[in-house]
Amino acid sequence: MQETIKDQVGNMYLWPKYLEIPVLDPRKAGKRPVGILHVKVVRAMNLRKKDLLGASDPYIKLKLTEDRAPSKKTSVKHRNLNPEWNEEFNISVRDPESQVLELVVYDWEKVGKHEKMGMNVIPLKELPPDETKELTLDLLKSLDADDVRNEKSRGQLVVEVRFKPFKEEEMAADHEDPGKAPKGTPAGGGLLVVAVHQAQDVEGKHHTNPYVRLLLKGEERKTKMLKKNRDPRWEEEFEFMLSEPPINDKLHVEVLSASSRIGLLHPKETLGYVDVNLADVVNNRRINQTYNLIDSKNGKIQIELQWKTS
Repeated sequence: MQETIKDQVGNMYLWPKYLEIPVLDPRKAGKRPVGILHVKVVRAMNLRKKDLLGASDPYIKLKLTEDRAPSKKTSVKHRNLNPEWNEEFNISVRDPESQVLELVVYDWEKVGKHEKMGMNVIPLKELPPDETKELTLDLLKSLDADDVRNEKSRGQLVVEVRFKPFKEEEMAADHEDPGKAPKGTPAGGGLLVVAVHQAQDVEGKHHTNPYVRLLLKGEERKTKMLKKNRDPRWEEEFEFMLSEPPINDKLHVEVLSASSRIGLLHPKETLGYVDVNLADVVNNRRINQTYNLIDSKNGKIQIELQWKTS
């Protein structure tokens, strides 16, 4: 394999011989973001067959090294060796000189472990700021330059990436006081911010088109519905303006599935729920946890909550 990454970025392939994936450094993981990495997963081509029927059900996980945040995921494309996603993601960047974007393609399985189909990486330091690059990456078995299994074709992945650094005034405004509520917040009260990240292993009896319903003090918020997805990722944020700290209140978080077919006998199903005590977020200002869903066999949901006061 050739070490051609500097010549090929924006064109073709990245080779692992050039790369050393950094180990998570807690000091860097705690840094303030200095920019946003925009990633568009466009398509994959010529993926290998993994299922007995001669197909695969691919999806992709994306993650920056030296980042504690959970991986982002595309939707699953069932029975497709040349899937198109055209799905976009925004990831906070803390150290563009050392961080690397990892992209791993998996074959989704209804039962058992999802099988890795191939991977590759993009070092952020090779991306010119504020410039969109379309990259075609060879999918590799591993990042070991001496792994002979990398010589076997596993398909290719096409992505568009753009690193947008924050301007100095943006960084100052964003980090001046991130825990402060906006103007108009009731005195003695605050703003509860709820970020619905993702769920895992949710499944309905008749359909699995999940969305999340939030309920607090009679106020309701809903995410968008994601069709045919047992591991949905929403990344949606909601706000509840409260006149007093919700130390004795619970946030009801329910994952539901709605049928997209008119006249179906079971138009809506509950895939699981959890009631989150809000005293912890009031005391700690911010929590980010994964909860086991009640009335669900294996379902889990990850949500992040922040309490802001004026």
